[in-house]
Amino acid sequence: MSLNDSTNNHPSDANLHRYGWNDKLDQLKQASPYADLPHGRIAIVHRTCYEVVSSHGVFQCELAGRMLIEKSADEQPCTGDWITFQPFDNGKGIVVDMLPRARTLYRKKNGSRTTKQAIASYVDKAFVVQSLDGNFNPRRAERFMVQIREADIQPVLVLHKAELEFDQAHVMQAIAHLERQMPILRTSIHQPDSITHLRESILPGETAVFVGSSGVGKSSLINALCKSQRVRTSETSRSTGKGRHTSTRRELVEMDGAGILIDTPGVREFGLATDAPDTVDGVLDIADFAQSCRFADCSHQHEPGCAVREALDQGLLSAQVYESYHKLQREIRHYTASEHEKRRQKKSLTKLVHDVKKRKDMGR
Repeated sequence: MSLNDSTNNHPSDANLHRYGWNDKLDQLKQASPYADLPHGRIAIVHRTCYEVVSSHGVFQCELAGRMLIEKSADEQPCTGDWITFQPFDNGKGIVVDMLPRARTLYRKKNGSRTTKQAIASYVDKAFVVQSLDGNFNPRRAERFMVQIREADIQPVLVLHKAELEFDQAHVMQAIAHLERQMPILRTSIHQPDSITHLRESILPGETAVFVGSSGVGKSSLINALCKSQRVRTSETSRSTGKGRHTSTRRELVEMDGAGILIDTPGVREFGLATDAPDTVDGVLDIADFAQSCRFADCSHQHEPGCAVREALDQGLLSAQVYESYHKLQREIRHYTASEHEKRRQKKSLTKLVHDVKKRKDMGR
């Protein structure tokens, strides 16, 4: 079932177990104040409303005023979240509560120092799609992987458009450190066996999000997996030879007989929204070298006895990966410092409001 065709769906078609509903989620709901209301999963986020798939059909819902006031932008529902809602006639409803999030993929919002944006939640696998043309960029893949690992989501690197001519030795050398950390698949919509292999990697009840830059073919891949036109695509640009960016929203798509797919718009930038620098060590295959450093707090720059620098000098670690490591670490430190300052200011504001309220109460 595609949510694009929600008006044609019969309510009985919405089997929430296929969308990932399970006993743990049911227990969370039963412990909430809204256990008697219906629940559903956010399928599409529009500017002012949400499409919610439920056992009663697909509803167009708005947020309750309390949720608008109490929740920050990154805490409000995103694609994949499970919510409870008050239904009304004509497929309308009000979202009154959201179950606690799990396995949520975030990114730092463009143009912001600390504001993060929720991309998708309750994700089991994240397919980082890169096309084997001018889009191929292992540095971009690395930052996706760091954020995905931080969210406790299983990452998979998908090298798409494998029918193109490319320097195989160069590509495999560039991603050798990533190959030791996660599965790497080659796909092409012109090679059915590769699509079958990708489909088999998504189990029933699992949710898989597809992320990557514009024009890498995420939407075409999803259509091939579903064996039908579920999401809108466009032809390759004649001037650049690259795919045109098509998706403009994050959207749930049900893959027949298997899991749930989430299509996402292409991104030019993917800023890290994490304060866990150790994740970088693991993704970039630095951790094993770092264990042999003389100093436990080695920054891997100028300290004596640095095993990471030694690996770099011996050619065991590429200069590109080493430079990427320090760039990502600087980005995480900057985000962490800004986040701490943001929390400090929020704490100070809360204390000020509390003091003002206390003085008013005393003056009565």
